[in-house]
Amino acid sequence: QVRLVESGGGLAHIGGSLRLSCTASGKFTSITSMGWYRQAPGRQRELVALINRGGYTKYDDSVKDRFTISRDNANNMVYLQMNSLKPEDTGTYFCYAPVITGGWEYEYWGQGTQVTVSQ
Repeated sequence: QVRLVESGGGLAHIGGSLRLSCTASGKFTSITSMGWYRQAPGRQRELVALINRGGYTKYDDSVKDRFTISRDNANNMVYLQMNSLKPEDTGTYFCYAPVITGGWEYEYWGQGTQVTVSQ
């Protein structure tokens, strides 16, 4: 069983910063991409950022130039540095990882960490 555990959420002021971390643990062969999704109240879960093993990244347009995703392949960790936070960044942030095990790919999600941006 694979487990993704997030940390680093909380309350931030407009224009402030937060850093999210996620650690994958358990038994698996490899992790392909890792990333972050978020869900605001009353809205669907949406992609924030993805990073593959080679370090190539993909961002939603709403966070480009403000958020940076990075990864530590050796320790199966992914980070999201969030700067210049806006109220619309408020939501529950979920770590995401497709994991290869037994020759198959399975998608895993973390339990979510709350990010609230306010004045």
